[in-house]
Amino acid sequence: MATATTEVPNETKTLVHYEVQDGIAIFTLDDPPANTYTHAMMVQIDAAILRARFDPSVDVIVVVGKGEKFFCAGANINMLQQADPTWKYYFCLHANETLLRLEHTPKLVIAALNGHTVGGGLEIAMAADLRIARRGAGKVGLPEVALGVLPGTGGTQRLTKLVGTSKAIQLMVEGTNFDFEEAEALGIVNRVMDAGSRDEFLAQVLEYARQFTRPAKATFAVGNIKRSCQSGAELPLEQGLALERELQALLFNSQDAKEGLNAYVQKRAAQFTGK
Repeated sequence: MATATTEVPNETKTLVHYEVQDGIAIFTLDDPPANTYTHAMMVQIDAAILRARFDPSVDVIVVVGKGEKFFCAGANINMLQQADPTWKYYFCLHANETLLRLEHTPKLVIAALNGHTVGGGLEIAMAADLRIARRGAGKVGLPEVALGVLPGTGGTQRLTKLVGTSKAIQLMVEGTNFDFEEAEALGIVNRVMDAGSRDEFLAQVLEYARQFTRPAKATFAVGNIKRSCQSGAELPLEQGLALERELQALLFNSQDAKEGLNAYVQKRAAQFTGK
């Protein structure tokens, strides 16, 4: 009987650094040289998502790559080449579940694209709510067709939602990588920032992210806007509107809604608590 090849997650090596600054949880992908993800990294991403989700001090999640050159270059090819098909299926299944958890966490998620964001790296980024890129730092794309496979960590589905069916098919069957400015024009990237280094870029992203934290922003409303859009996009219009009404009813009864209305009437800056 043949022995199946599997990867045991390395619990001793930190592949995803987790820190919190001013209400922002920062996930740093760290597996040089290209921050490719293994099952071990995906397990740590999953754990970081849950940690941020349950942390009442966290309003926003920012995902960034370690170093100057790569956000993430996708799945580790050596790992995939050595693994058997059954293991690879479950690897993809867990990655799908992890990115769905990121997508459905009711806190704003920003992918800070500090370098090349290709293959599964772009698939991770597309599971975020917003994507901000550092000008001239790298390229994006889904080149999996060159390996004889498709983008299997949500790429075919999320890219289609971002750019439309025909354009998504074109980008994936051509398998070419393109710069952040073109990605912005296509609607894949929300904003491109000028920065001299990865650290300067991250500082700019964090400054941008702070506008979505308490007390300046009603984070309960932000989370429910995200839930309505992410979940509602999967529903027929009538059911999507029903979801929107239910979430709005929750917000109408929130402390933040009362504070927002009072602050507006009193002509002062609202002080939101996220409740």
